[in-house]
Amino acid sequence: MAGLFDKQSDLYAAARPNYPDSLFALLASLSRDHHLAWDVGTGNGQAAVEVAKYYQKVVATDVSEEQLALAPRQPNIEYAVTSKTIEREELDRLLGPEAIVDLITVAQALHWFDLDIFYSHVRRVLRKPGGIVAAWCYQLPSVSPAIDSLIEEYYAASGPYWAHGRRWVEQEYRTIRFPFAPVLHDSTGPFIHETKLQKRFDEFLMYFKSWSAFQTALDKGINLLNEEVMKAFADAWGNVEELRTVTWPVYVLIGAVPSDVALTEATASG
Repeated sequence: MAGLFDKQSDLYAAARPNYPDSLFALLASLSRDHHLAWDVGTGNGQAAVEVAKYYQKVVATDVSEEQLALAPRQPNIEYAVTSKTIEREELDRLLGPEAIVDLITVAQALHWFDLDIFYSHVRRVLRKPGGIVAAWCYQLPSVSPAIDSLIEEYYAASGPYWAHGRRWVEQEYRTIRFPFAPVLHDSTGPFIHETKLQKRFDEFLMYFKSWSAFQTALDKGINLLNEEVMKAFADAWGNVEELRTVTWPVYVLIGAVPSDVALTEATASG
């Protein structure tokens, strides 16, 4: 993920949807304790500020200094720039040498990670038992049949400019590897939530400009939101000053360290 959103970090912060309150309330209800949370790939802190409502301390990490500079500052959130893979010693400095994390969250970022490295960190630092790891992504937004059809066309045109990890989002995190034990309904998900926001037309377009694929195409001299595309969107929208409801489906994976892994690690440490 490193560098993908640096150029449009301001736009990303302004245009990206927030996540539903119900999601964070659910995660808080599932974790046994509420002392320490780790928000990984926090970007501009969208998830971290919500997690901080339920946990005493949140450590929010990202590889992008530009993104973190835009994150809201709160007394119980510690932001930190990390290396791309995060070494064990680096993580211990941030979380403490005897890290016991109650909740680990990854919002719209898991598909960019080296999963082997990340999951090894999760198994080591997550509280066992009682700790929860959750990762989620959101798919294309929905406004109206006419606008949704144009969104699909725009997304198809952007296809060649996405990094390979995007396929996991297209598949709604149903096929991404998530080797954790179920804690809800005998499944790790994905569980479906929704984010709904009121947007004017210019705010709606900002979201599409915040895509990494948009910037990658622009770097190659291709403007995916050219005048023809924007006119089609505007015609479908109608009054550009009119607020419309934009809905994003959010797909959430939730799990815990499996008991056999926890037992093996406890035996090894003893």
